[in-house]
Amino acid sequence: MTSRIDLNRRAFLATGTGLAAFAATGRRTWADVITEFAARQEQQDQNDGSAQVDHDDPYAGSSHRGACAVASGNGRHAVTRALDLIHQGADPADAVVAGVNLVESDPSDMSVGYGGLPNEDGVVELDSSVMHGPTHKAGAVAALRNIMNPASVALKVLRTTDHVMLVGEGALRFARAHGFEEMNLLTPEAREVWLKWKSNLNPNDDWLDESQRDALSGETVDDERIGMDHLLQFTYGTINCCAVTDAGDVAGVTTTSGLSFKIPGRVGDSPIIGAGLFVDNEIGAAGATGRGEAVIQNCSSYAAVQAMKDGKDPTAACLEALQRIVDNTKQKRLRGPDGRPSFNVSMYAVRKDGAYGSASIWGPTRFAVNTGNGGIPATGDCLYTRPNDGR
Repeated sequence: MTSRIDLNRRAFLATGTGLAAFAATGRRTWADVITEFAARQEQQDQNDGSAQVDHDDPYAGSSHRGACAVASGNGRHAVTRALDLIHQGADPADAVVAGVNLVESDPSDMSVGYGGLPNEDGVVELDSSVMHGPTHKAGAVAALRNIMNPASVALKVLRTTDHVMLVGEGALRFARAHGFEEMNLLTPEAREVWLKWKSNLNPNDDWLDESQRDALSGETVDDERIGMDHLLQFTYGTINCCAVTDAGDVAGVTTTSGLSFKIPGRVGDSPIIGAGLFVDNEIGAAGATGRGEAVIQNCSSYAAVQAMKDGKDPTAACLEALQRIVDNTKQKRLRGPDGRPSFNVSMYAVRKDGAYGSASIWGPTRFAVNTGNGGIPATGDCLYTRPNDGR
C-alpha cells in the first residue's frame, strides 16, 4: 500500500496501544512500543501455527471439507468463538456475529467498534452487515453512533424487520428500541490519535503541530512521536467473518469503524450486501476489507461467490474479484507509477463444502481460520508482492 494508506494493521495497533503504554510509563519510546508489540504478535503467530495443514500455502484450504470459519487477520478470537458455537448447534449467523462482537468490544482494535478511529469531527461511526444463507436474508446498519456492537444491531434488522439497511439516526433509534446501551465509543487512545492527526493537517492553521510547540517548564517534546507521523495516515480497518456448518449452511458478517478521519456520513463497503459481504447458501460466502469505495464499485464479494459458482476454489475466486478491481482502477490518483493500485483490498471466502481461502491485491497478508483446532493465522495469496516485505 502507498502514501495515503501506507500502514499495516500490526504497526497501527502498536501505535494505538503504545499511546496508552507510553503515557503510563513515560519511559519507553514509540519505537520501543512498536518493536515490542510486533515481537509479541510474531511469537503468537509461532505459538498458534501448529495446525494440521500448511498455513503458509495459500491453497491449503482448498482441500478442507466440513465446518470452518475464516476471518480477516484480526479475527482469530472471532473464528474460535464462531466455530465453537456452531459445534454447539448455534445458527451460523448467530455464531459469526458473536465472534466479531469480541473484536467490536476490544478497545485495542482501532478498526472496529469501541475504540475505532473516528471521523474528521472526532465521532465514531460504525457500519455492519450480516447475511444468512439458509433464508438468504440480510441486515445492515450504517453511520451508527454510540452503539458498541453494530453487528448485533444488523442481525436484529435481519431478524425483526422487512428491511435490509438502516442508517444514521434511524439505526440508532432502532438500536435503542431493542435495548442496546448507548456509550461514548471514542477511547482516550483513539482520541489522542485523532487530535494528533488534526493538529498535523495544516502547518498554517491554529492547531500547532508537535514540531511547532515550545515545551513548557517541566515538559519535554517527544521527538520519537514527531517522527511517527507516517503512522497517522488514513487507514481502512474492518473485520469480516464467514462460516459454514457441517450441514453446509453458510453465514457471514462484516463490521467496521470505516476509513479513519472520514467525512461524516461516509459509508464504505462493509454494510453493502454484494460489496463487503455476500452469501449464497448453494455456493458459499465471501467478504472484504480494505478500500471500500473500490469494493463497492466492483461488487467484489458477489463477484467472488459467483467465481466459486463457476468452479474456482475460494482463493482463486478471491483473486478473480481482486483482478476486477485492479482492471477497473482508472483514476490516476489511485495508481502508482507502475500503474498498479496504490491501495489494498483483501478478500476471504468459504465454500459450501468447507473449502476456504483468502487473497489480497498487495501481499502476502495473513487471515484467521478455524477448522476445529482454534483460531490460527494462515497466509493468503496476492496479485502483487509488497516490496521489502520481510515475511
